[in-house]
Amino acid sequence: MYDIAQYYRATSIEDAVLQLTADPQARLIAGGTDVLIQLHHMNSKYRHLVDIHDLPALSGISLLPDGTLRIGSGTTFSQIIDSPLIQRHLPVLAEAAATIAGPQVRNMATLGGNICNGATSADSASPCVVMEAELEIATVEGPRHTPIHGFHTGPGKVALGQNELAVAFLFRPQHYQGYGASYYKYAMRDAMDIATIGCAAACKIEGGRFSSVKIAFGVAAPTPIRAPHAEAAARGRPFTAQTLKAVQEAVMQDVLPRSSWRASKEFRLQIIRTLAERVLIQAAQRAGGELS
Repeated sequence: MYDIAQYYRATSIEDAVLQLTADPQARLIAGGTDVLIQLHHMNSKYRHLVDIHDLPALSGISLLPDGTLRIGSGTTFSQIIDSPLIQRHLPVLAEAAATIAGPQVRNMATLGGNICNGATSADSASPCVVMEAELEIATVEGPRHTPIHGFHTGPGKVALGQNELAVAFLFRPQHYQGYGASYYKYAMRDAMDIATIGCAAACKIEGGRFSSVKIAFGVAAPTPIRAPHAEAAARGRPFTAQTLKAVQEAVMQDVLPRSSWRASKEFRLQIIRTLAERVLIQAAQRAGGELS
């Protein structure tokens, strides 16, 4: 039995925000794949729940008239993987989603829960960071928008008020159109384990050179991060082995991994160097580039 003191099923986004405001102890539950673990471990911070599972306003994937791809926060990873819109415009997110646990978990776990849980190991975080996602958030004062870069503020922490709710993720066309992108998760047991290191890259190739480069990591620091030094090492340079070596060297200035029972800091640093090259090569090839 779970130690639940209060349970409330919200009927709308507005209803959920009002309930969160009325009860400062309340926590949201959607897919439940993270919250149920907390309940299983008798975490007292999860005794008051506001259920937003299956709220129609939080689910669905749509392409807005300006080319913005909008994904409801309650959209499951199975829905993301199966979406023709995602496959056409944001395949890197489907690629990352396919690495999450098994089919049963992907059928329940949501994009909003994965991001708002604040874990640096979240497989959807790095693709959302390289594609510069924007969060649409419901508050008592009305909706607000915030970029995902900076949304993670520390281990397990995000810039989301206790009485706020992530409604959707917006991917603007200028951040994904014309880009080749790739994601790779290194884990001891592949999808059935959390990432030891996760890496996403997105780039444009023009005239055989990197005209735009974005690289992001999970588990390489306390929060999901961009790698500005690694990006600068490739930007404007040709798609060659020499450039890739420069990226491998520069990325060491961007990361701050730690040792844990899963992997040592030194091992993670080696994986980071390897993935920076591997993922950028695949992203560049998907952008139409040829390694020379």
